[in-house]
Amino acid sequence: MSPSAPRPTAPSSGRLVPAFLIIGWHWISRNPAAAVAPILLPFIFLTFLRLIAPHGLFPLEVVGAMLFTTQNIGSWVLGDSATWRIEAALQDLFVASPLGKVRYLLGIALSNLIPALPALVVLSVLLVVVAPPIPLFAWAVLAAVIAILWLLFSSIGIAISSRLTSQREIWPVGNLLFTTLGMMAPLYYPLSYLPPVWRSAAHFLPTTYAALLVQGALGLEPASLGTMAFDALLLVVSAAAGTAIALKLYRWREA
Repeated sequence: MSPSAPRPTAPSSGRLVPAFLIIGWHWISRNPAAAVAPILLPFIFLTFLRLIAPHGLFPLEVVGAMLFTTQNIGSWVLGDSATWRIEAALQDLFVASPLGKVRYLLGIALSNLIPALPALVVLSVLLVVVAPPIPLFAWAVLAAVIAILWLLFSSIGIAISSRLTSQREIWPVGNLLFTTLGMMAPLYYPLSYLPPVWRSAAHFLPTTYAALLVQGALGLEPASLGTMAFDALLLVVSAAAGTAIALKLYRWREA
């Protein structure tokens, strides 16, 4: 090819989503345990609760396991983004590119959604088996809530990862934070079961309104349309505020 001949050009956009989805798929295709682990973790809670809790609460607990699994994606995002920055120094490469921190966040969040999908599918099938017939409206509400929590906790995970300075901090910080948040919100039990002080604290968590909204939509807890609309509003507002704060705290360029 002569120097003056035009060079073939590759598409410069539209490759972010496929690239990060491939990363997520390679993770579970090369290591199937990455897909099994997210299924086992919520089932540990479900098995225990099945033995000690009233059986009528089991559908609610299955929904809680789905929300807990979604929340835990934030811990995986934290681990990946911290490892890529601290050990592989990949974030510097992305900083120098036109990618931007929001698209970088979405890419890592998408790649970590892939390993969580098998768990969400298995839990959805279990919910169909143990719950009363679920209308399409309720499935739509559940899907929307999962999407909101996925984006929120992915943002929190990547914001915290940018503040870590050592590989040794990744595992304890991620597990302590996201497990604590998951247990404080009424995911596996009705809000009314909590002691008054704990119940008041739970109202500061977006996952509380996510749980209340889904439980009401699926008919697992009594709720009027007005109550569900209010819970949906509080979920969207708190999730938007949490995501904005997380992105503000996220260190894209090292200080």
